[in-house]
Amino acid sequence: MVIYENVLCSVCGCLCDDIEVTVEENKIVKVRNACAMGTTKLLNYYKERNTKPLIKKDGKLIPTNLDEATSKVAEILVNAEYPLIYGWSLCSSEAIKVGIELAEEVGGVIDNQASVCHGPGIQALHNSGLPTCTLGEVKHRADLIIYWGCNPEDAHPRHLTRYTLSPKSKFIKDPKERKLVVIDVRNTITAKKANLFINIEQGADFELISALRAALKFEEIEEERVAGLAVEQIEEFAEMLRSCKFGVIFFGQGLTQSLGKSKNIEAAIALVKDLNDYTKFALIPIRGHYNVAGANEVTAWQTGFPFAVDFSKGYPWYNPGETTAVDILRRGESDAALIVGSDPLAHFPKEAADHLAKNPLAVIDPDISVTALAADVVIPSAFTGIEVSGTAYRMDRVGLLMKKVVDPPEGVLSDEEILRIILKKVRILKGVA
Repeated sequence: MVIYENVLCSVCGCLCDDIEVTVEENKIVKVRNACAMGTTKLLNYYKERNTKPLIKKDGKLIPTNLDEATSKVAEILVNAEYPLIYGWSLCSSEAIKVGIELAEEVGGVIDNQASVCHGPGIQALHNSGLPTCTLGEVKHRADLIIYWGCNPEDAHPRHLTRYTLSPKSKFIKDPKERKLVVIDVRNTITAKKANLFINIEQGADFELISALRAALKFEEIEEERVAGLAVEQIEEFAEMLRSCKFGVIFFGQGLTQSLGKSKNIEAAIALVKDLNDYTKFALIPIRGHYNVAGANEVTAWQTGFPFAVDFSKGYPWYNPGETTAVDILRRGESDAALIVGSDPLAHFPKEAADHLAKNPLAVIDPDISVTALAADVVIPSAFTGIEVSGTAYRMDRVGLLMKKVVDPPEGVLSDEEILRIILKKVRILKGVA
């Protein structure tokens, strides 16, 4: 029996780093400190697992070997004129780096899940920067926490206990010193724990932020109500913001994907900058998958752009709305795809999903997904943070090392190793190896 301490949880963007895992005979038998989602993954990841490469023949996926499977993926990518390589939020940063090399080699587009979730927030910080901080600073210093358009009690179960509502803090000794505010169109589980729940009208986030900026500067708000709130409520909330010692706004897809999208985030950034005239304030996107932030970070420091990078011109080109995966598929432009650690056929709009499924399709994933069932070739990969090590970026863009605690099934490689094999074969087919 071996006990591993300080294991990182590979579920959500919290990347909780205090997990204790007990292993017996290459099997995880006990998990401490993780939430229900993390515990379930660590104890059950191996169940109903795909361990053999599959290739489609006569309309059916049949077992094959790794050499034939990787050769088929390389052939699909080299023969395509405009391939799409998509996913990346559920694999290591090292794998993403190789994926970018592969996209450049085949002249395709590499995109990640940010294009359908926090992409508008990333676009906003292109123009405005991001007045942010780490989760450690929030834990030890923040006395006012705002969750805007997100519900971490459902999606990030340990976020409140580890960082915001009741963590052990160096400078805030009494948890009652902290105030929790939730701004949402629904009375969520998180909202029920808040000191103040602000129930706003659907799609009125931009208007509320604008009114708050006016109230902060003691300017008159001419309307009687904004976003469904009385002006008096807005002015009281503005005073709460102004008078805290250290405040932070965590925002989710309720802000990035509602009416206004990137303009909502630009306005929120401006609000935080205004607040820093009075006190200390920061803004943090509350990211979903455990390495979706890493997908953006690695793509940005490799290409200069965070997602939706097009190499078809021979250099990295970025134009969200044109080079994003859903838009490319909706217009019917791609003629092949490689999906890594994602299940777009289960989540993309029907028009985009239909086009993805009708062209040559390859999948690298530990499990058999809906997308894998429609693929021409499927390659199983090891679970990062369980069966192989690798780096990932927490939602506050802090890079952390994920540990290996058990061995993967025989013959199953990491995403990085699989992609390196495919990249080598692509270069051989192109005559540049």
